[in-house]
Amino acid sequence: MDDENDLISLRHGKLEALRALGVAPFAGAFETSGSVAEVVGKFREGETLRVAGRITAHRDMGKSHFLDLRDSTGRIQIYVQAKELGEELFEAFKLLDLGDFVGVEGTCFVTKTGEPTLKAHKLQVLGKSLRPLPEKWHGLQDVEARYRQRYLDLLTNEQSRAVFEKRIAILREIRQFLHERGFLEVETPMLQSIAGGAAAEPFRTHHKALGLDLYLRVAPELYLKRLLVAGYNKVFELNRNFRNEGISRRHNPEFTMLEAYWAYADFEKMADLVEELICHLAQKICGSLQVEHRDDKGNIVRTINLQRPWRRARYRDLIRDVDSAWFDYTAEKRRERCGELGVEINPRMADYEVTQQVFEKLIEEKTFDPLYVTHCPKELVPLAKQNLEDDSLVDVYELIINGQEISPGYSELNDPVAQRQRLIEQAGEETQKIDEEFLLALEHGMPPAGGFGLGIDRLAMLLTGAESIRDVILFPLLKPKRA
Repeated sequence: MDDENDLISLRHGKLEALRALGVAPFAGAFETSGSVAEVVGKFREGETLRVAGRITAHRDMGKSHFLDLRDSTGRIQIYVQAKELGEELFEAFKLLDLGDFVGVEGTCFVTKTGEPTLKAHKLQVLGKSLRPLPEKWHGLQDVEARYRQRYLDLLTNEQSRAVFEKRIAILREIRQFLHERGFLEVETPMLQSIAGGAAAEPFRTHHKALGLDLYLRVAPELYLKRLLVAGYNKVFELNRNFRNEGISRRHNPEFTMLEAYWAYADFEKMADLVEELICHLAQKICGSLQVEHRDDKGNIVRTINLQRPWRRARYRDLIRDVDSAWFDYTAEKRRERCGELGVEINPRMADYEVTQQVFEKLIEEKTFDPLYVTHCPKELVPLAKQNLEDDSLVDVYELIINGQEISPGYSELNDPVAQRQRLIEQAGEETQKIDEEFLLALEHGMPPAGGFGLGIDRLAMLLTGAESIRDVILFPLLKPKRA
């Protein structure tokens, strides 16, 4: 820590020395010939180009100096000589450090080693870095620091940058995929008077001017369905949701979801669409339907096979694969059986929740290649349409990949009477949580429809091989740093 403080003090001294020379250490705009990658692409010997970036390496050869200048697109070498810059500019150059931003105008030439280089004849200080970059440009080693100071992680870690560039590409490709199929992208409220669309604990806030208690949305579903009532047949939203619940390797309180609704479709049609979408993304982002996950040393630990068609199986059939007599037992016997299977349950769990716990621990967490789990108990999904052959089930799928649910899909319930009853059962004694405005819209008539959600963070984990959701969220929620 003392060494770091000494380095910071030294940089502050150089800052004042620059000012004493009449050099502004935090300059304004600098006209460039493009990004570093674009400048490299325009490189022609003898041509004059302008480039700006951060100094990431400095090789002192006596009278000559070589710098590496970087931005997010790449690196270019800069050659600096005192006689070329002039005495005043060279004095300022000597006060520069790794991490400083500079703008350079120079002539293109190729060194004896074949390195494309700009010979600087103008140099402008654009931003003085008052703290040294971590680990002499070898990256952050502390995992917590990588999340807390993501800007340094991205600055020094090519692997981390690659993950987020893939995430950016995923979102771009999703939009294009859906636009090409006639879906309209819409925006719905994040502040809602009733937290609807999912059974989750919301974040609460208050609007002073209206004197109104509000919630950050837990899901956009009920507003998107209003648009089906309005006559929009295909809509989607890439939305941020907020749930005041636990944090884990798979959960962050603020997360990104894709939700889409398609009038006159059903859950099976939505499953086909999601299967096509994810395979399209895998080919575009990974170049293959075989997605390799590697450890920190680069060893392959798992290969996920996305080759179509994906397996589909009913919820109860999967439970019977664990115990063929499961649904013949009494509720008490099922609780006893959980102990024998090594599945922990809470005594307050309802019987269907006990079964769901077995599903999550012994099926979901052990399934890595794609699996559509269909026809779930209606208690689990209050907004889905009941199955015509067995009214204890609903027409839904849950898509499991990489040991976690990545997408639920429904044949949407469009009967307002049945929907009211389901919401009353879900709310229990808290009937004020029923969204009467949504039910009013539904009473005006909603077409039959299919709908799905797709967790973008978990999808990014799948396609990048990240082991934690924090590795695919730029700024995950963390506990405050202790002093």
